[in-house]
Amino acid sequence: MRLSAFAPRYASFAAFENDRKSKLSNKINATKTYMLRSIKQLYGEKLGTSDGEIGHVKDFYFDDQKWGVRYVVVDTGSWLSGRLVLISPHAFGNFYEYDHCLLVELTRKQIENSPRIESHKPVSRQYEAEYYRYYGYPSYWNGVEMWGAAGFPVIPPPDLSASDEESRFGSTDDEDPHLRNTKSIAGYHIHARDGEIGHVTDFMIDDKSWEIRHFVVETGHWFAGKEIAISPRHIDRISYEESMVFVDLTKAAIMDAAEYYVPSAANHEMHNLNR
Repeated sequence: MRLSAFAPRYASFAAFENDRKSKLSNKINATKTYMLRSIKQLYGEKLGTSDGEIGHVKDFYFDDQKWGVRYVVVDTGSWLSGRLVLISPHAFGNFYEYDHCLLVELTRKQIENSPRIESHKPVSRQYEAEYYRYYGYPSYWNGVEMWGAAGFPVIPPPDLSASDEESRFGSTDDEDPHLRNTKSIAGYHIHARDGEIGHVTDFMIDDKSWEIRHFVVETGHWFAGKEIAISPRHIDRISYEESMVFVDLTKAAIMDAAEYYVPSAANHEMHNLNR
């Protein structure tokens, strides 16, 4: 193609190529398909970096406002003497899994030096701000999208100035991040508008945005083990005192729902091999 063909819009061929590549990249990101992953199937999965394994998946923290998984809780085993560390979805890139090992785009040294959590205390917003500063991630709690300024975890441009600090993190004093761990919610009873029916057995997450798409619910003796999927948009509230999830559905609506089949881990691994 001659430069004259696009001269009215572009000053050079390099400018044309950069714009073309940018548009192609945006188109790919916009159309990227996602898969639903079972949280329960991810428990115990190994995690690895470019310089070795770091432990296994112990739990997940999600926020009960936007229903995003914010951290993977990692048991580091013998490497860091059983210390628990948090890994943000920002570090997983395209959620690549091979041979039951999730790949993390960090080094062991970065993880070892990351802010420590106290396993017997809730994760505070102050801790989150310290964690996000350490890794240089943009905060998810400032902005209307699932991840603040974007709908999925993104890595910001490097060398953000100190003047951006307040806009990135805002005030962190006495703010409840609404973080809950998935293992503690599993087993909670489902309370419909007209009574109890079933309990939570699993969570299905979108592997692009890390949003919880479904609560998987076992309806118990009503249907001899039938599982159904309930979207978080139907959840009114979660009572941690009563171990109960309140939904805006009737028992009849739940009874009429189609049975939900959780995809097998083998299907996910085959998908990764074909990416």
